[in-house]
Amino acid sequence: MQQVDRDNVMKFAKRVKQLRLKRSKSLNGLVFENGGKTSATWSRVENGKNDSKLSTLIKISAVLGITVDELLKGIDFDYSLDDE
Repeated sequence: MQQVDRDNVMKFAKRVKQLRLKRSKSLNGLVFENGGKTSATWSRVENGKNDSKLSTLIKISAVLGITVDELLKGIDFDYSLDDE
């Protein structure tokens, strides 16, 4: 994984966790209350262990009660084709 990609995954992971904690929810409490993804999947997202697909982003934002745009706030989308 390129460094920019890795940095974005970690920024996203931190953002998801902050948003969950802002709701004062444990990981299991949020997942069991709202469904959408398993606690194992949610944990991998929060720990930057996976690169989430669009359907996962949509489900995470729905569980958190925010838009996908809000969920991705602060993520760097300035990619150059020269980086490949």
